Parts: sequence; C-alpha cells; structure tokens
Amino acid sequence: MKREQIITNMKAEGLVAVVRAESKEQGEKIIDAVVAGGIHFIEITMTVPGAMGIIEAMAEKYKDSPDIVIGAGTVLDPETARAAILAGAAYIVGPALNLDVIRLCNRYCVPVIPGVMTPTEAIAALEAGCGLLKIFPGNVMGPGAIKSFRGPLPQADYMPTGGVDVDNVDQWMKAGACAVGTGSSLTKGAKTGDYAAVTEKAREFVAAVKAARA
Repeated sequence: MKREQIITNMKAEGLVAVVRAESKEQGEKIIDAVVAGGIHFIEITMTVPGAMGIIEAMAEKYKDSPDIVIGAGTVLDPETARAAILAGAAYIVGPALNLDVIRLCNRYCVPVIPGVMTPTEAIAALEAGCGLLKIFPGNVMGPGAIKSFRGPLPQADYMPTGGVDVDNVDQWMKAGACAVGTGSSLTKGAKTGDYAAVTEKAREFVAAVKAARA
C-alpha cells in the first residue's frame, strides 16, 4: 500500500492502537485482541521488549489482510526508523519532531507522523512534507490545542495521542482531530491477562469514533 493510501485509510478509520507491553508474547496477544475488536492500525512502540520482532511477526501474520496496517511508534532516530521499516513497519510515528527521521522515511516512501507541541514544530513538519501531525502529549494540551493549531494552520491534519479514551473521543473529533491514537485506556485489560476486555474496549472505541463523526 502506497504511503498516501495508508494515511488516507488511517484518517478514514480514525483510530490507531498504540501498543505498549512488557514482553513480545504479551504484545502479540494485545495486537490480536485489538484487531479482533475492529481496529486496523497498530502502532508498536519501540519501548516494548523485542519490538522489532513483534513488527516482523505481525507484518507476516497479517500480510494477507490489507486492512491491517502495522507501524512503529516512539521512534527517536533514523537508525531505528530504518530498522523498523526493514522489519515490516508500514508507517513510523515519533513522540517529537526529528527532521532526520522524516528525511529517512521520505527516502523509503514510508509515511511518518511526527509529534508536535508548538506551531513552530508544526510548520517545520509541514515544510518537511508531513501532512498528518501527532499532537502529543494530548493529555497535557487538551482538545483545545487542535482548535488553536487549526487557526493558523488549517491545511494540516491532526491526531492526538496521550490521554485519549472512550469518554473524550467526541471532544477530540469535534475539535478537529482527523484520527486519535489510544494506548493504555485501550489495552489496560492485558495487565491482568484479560485480552477479551481489550477486544471489547476496541469495539467501544470504534463505536465512539463513529458516533462522534455522526
């Protein structure tokens, strides 16, 4: 899938599952549970032990399911970005703006979503070719941040991550978010081995996004 189509599909679905786990095994179980709940964009963070192995395994497992898109998150440098891409990551997400990471991803025609917190960072990301910007940390900035960004920069698309849960998805969407990233609120059931709860929470998020857009 070409990078433009990946971003288009991500915005159409409106949800990215941010996967943090204590082990490779737990990470893979979380991903399967999230996919079963109807979320198709999976961001495996580099803080997970064996993250590259998870990306490789999940990219292979879901290679015949084009709707399931495996990406890498918490990417801090171009070396990690390239390793993730070679492992099978279809998109790259960073917690901050790193122009070297963006250049690397552009070289390989892989979509990259940098984290931004200021208009200066947002403009730098746009000038580097990124149309979708991650508002992070969302729980610090709040939905009002998107309205503020969209004032001077209406040409960009924004995806908050951090502090997004089922109860506030509608606030983010109404503020102008084209998608949201959610992690701990979605996957907390995995801490006790309750992966059915992760699947159910994924279904709730899908329904919440649909309701907010309606």
